[in-house]
Amino acid sequence: MQAPEIENIELKYLKPEDYEELKSIMIEAYESMPNSYWKEHHINKLIEKFPEGQVVIKINNKLAGCALSIIVDYDKFDDQHTYQQVTGNYTFDTHDPKGDMLYGIDVFIKKEYRGLRLGRRLYDYRKELCEKLNLEGIAFGGRIPNFHKYAGEVSPKEYIEKVKRKEIHDPVLNFQMSNDFHPSKIIKGYLSGDTESGEYAVLLEWDNIYYEKPLAKAATKKRVVRLGLVQWQMRPYRNLKELMEQAEYFIDAVSGYRSDFALFPEFFNAPLMAENNHLKEADAIRELAKHTEEIVQKFSELSISYNINIITGSMPEIKEDRLYNVGYLCRRDGTVERYEKIHVTPDEAKVWGMQGGNQVKTFDTDCGKIGVLICYDSEFPELSRLMAEDGMEILFVPFLTDTQNGYSRVRHCSQARAIENECYVAIAGSVGNLPNVHNMDIQFAQSTVFTPCDFSFPTTGIKAEATPNTEMILIADVDLDLLRELHQFGAVKNLRDRRKDVYEVRRV
Repeated sequence: MQAPEIENIELKYLKPEDYEELKSIMIEAYESMPNSYWKEHHINKLIEKFPEGQVVIKINNKLAGCALSIIVDYDKFDDQHTYQQVTGNYTFDTHDPKGDMLYGIDVFIKKEYRGLRLGRRLYDYRKELCEKLNLEGIAFGGRIPNFHKYAGEVSPKEYIEKVKRKEIHDPVLNFQMSNDFHPSKIIKGYLSGDTESGEYAVLLEWDNIYYEKPLAKAATKKRVVRLGLVQWQMRPYRNLKELMEQAEYFIDAVSGYRSDFALFPEFFNAPLMAENNHLKEADAIRELAKHTEEIVQKFSELSISYNINIITGSMPEIKEDRLYNVGYLCRRDGTVERYEKIHVTPDEAKVWGMQGGNQVKTFDTDCGKIGVLICYDSEFPELSRLMAEDGMEILFVPFLTDTQNGYSRVRHCSQARAIENECYVAIAGSVGNLPNVHNMDIQFAQSTVFTPCDFSFPTTGIKAEATPNTEMILIADVDLDLLRELHQFGAVKNLRDRRKDVYEVRRV
């Protein structure tokens, strides 16, 4: 049918009075399987049990296509189930309104209307319904009607691989894969009488990226997350009390904008080393480490009182006589977790005798899963890749750089981490100078929030950035649902397209 002949196309719920027209289309669609059409009582039962799942497309008020589906408790069926089993011996008693998976029973288009992408409209409706009902996804057994032409040459598995590589054309399987359904299993004996497919079917699945598992307790998971980055001015402080008063000032400020996170820079507490400037650098920083426990305790108190998750930047800490560069995540629920700098810089090792840590981990928060890499660690892509495989959505990078060269390394590497791991990256550093602290003379920073580079994000991959070398806070909102969409529908899919058959990144 030519477009000028089409006056209107409508997507409607299937009604009992549509049956006779529906029957004729089914007979035509399954001419290779005589008497395989649904009887009137079958259709009426589907409509009665799950009216939202039965839809038709009408062109000029004539039925052109149909999609039938039910909801099932997917755990009740193994990967080798049959069509008869999943439909409850064609009674549809397997339909469970409290189930977790939308199961496709049938999709067919009248021959004269094929080529108008009507099937895509029906699949899009199913996806929207799945999201609306908060189901985990869609599944169905897909026929492979051209398999009989190659059955003597290839196995079903080889057939599917050849279809994927475009060596064999299968109109059904090609169409389903082009609509984001991925093959997960080959099912033998799925549909009795389907000789074209050799009674094989491909179990196809589509994952609902918006699915939220029902919570057993009262809680919220924010999807639009507000980040508060502290671009910290290095200045003299007489004591720890004065330094923490300044830190609280910034926490109060970002909390006043209802931020979910406050990010401090690496070694923001370095001004306290001025009182020990008469000591060797290695001894002075060990004196600074004596304040760490009290600072973490104070940050934890502030995270609760200001209702904000605080990433404390980093501080020196001594464990078993070894000096480390560490930081803490102080959640607003009162819990505290520790992270370590894995790669210390040559200067940290040479001047201070600092050791690298060995824990690479992600953290669950009420605003998604996060990771933290301290400064130099951002320049090693393996670390953030391990975190991405754990499901990290936001990467925080507290840093301290003296020159613009050093800053550029952190900046460009952090932006690369956002692109390759399809996540948000927030970096925060210190500005100014400390003339009375050895090995901490000058600082350069421009705090920034980076995004992936795709249609739903800024074309530059920069969500927001601070004024260079100026004390200030930077507030930016990041939408975690955009990451889900990117993973599934992005112009490129960096995480999904990794060749794990060729290389891998793993923990030792």
